[in-house]
Amino acid sequence: MSSQIAVEVCVDSVASAVAAERGGASRIELCGSMVEGGITPSAGLIAMTRAAVSVDLHVMIRPRGGDFCYEPDEFEIMCRDIALAQRLGADGIVFGILDVHGNVDVARTRQLVDAARPLRVTFHRAFDMTADLFRALDDVCAAGIDRVLTSGGEPTSLQVKETILQLVKKAEGRIVVMPGGGIKPENARSLVDYTGVTEVHVGLRSTIPSPMLHRNPRISMGSVEGREYQRFVVFEEQVRKLCAALKQP
Repeated sequence: MSSQIAVEVCVDSVASAVAAERGGASRIELCGSMVEGGITPSAGLIAMTRAAVSVDLHVMIRPRGGDFCYEPDEFEIMCRDIALAQRLGADGIVFGILDVHGNVDVARTRQLVDAARPLRVTFHRAFDMTADLFRALDDVCAAGIDRVLTSGGEPTSLQVKETILQLVKKAEGRIVVMPGGGIKPENARSLVDYTGVTEVHVGLRSTIPSPMLHRNPRISMGSVEGREYQRFVVFEEQVRKLCAALKQP
């Protein structure tokens, strides 16, 4: 089973996508603005990444940061961004949409799934923000989702391996349960062995300093002070270590 574990790596740049592929990633999830947990990447980033990698490319569809309860105009943006991702060569799309009570918005999820076909569709960690994970699992299955990304309702999936296992059992092959959150080379094998999952989602991001020599410490352009002088990157060697760990008996 270990040789069949698919590794999806979340990136926000062409360079990180290339590093992930070289390290052995099976699939790339492409986002913009990791500081906000990932939003829809620009058309230019999608096109450039598609040209740079040959593995499957799944594009995040999230019109803004914050919650996952969207206004009608935001929903229309999501529909248009799905169509754009299709035209730019994406193999799949990634989204999550909830109602005001913290349930999966089944009707609008189904609309987005239908709009995305024939691409594959992942429901992202908005799943972890739902009021009841096991009811949410039935809901995403009913909406036609192919895969759900989850950390079991906690910051990392390693904290709740039993929950992940129970979600896999409840899925009964209807949908792929893909754990994410805190998965690293040193713990990936134990999580897979315990839960029996066939795919994992990883960030493996490192923070590197900006190359800028001139800096203005008095001004911050974002919500996190000083973030202008840091960047997130994925290194090939980290991905390679994780993939190697999953191939070990």
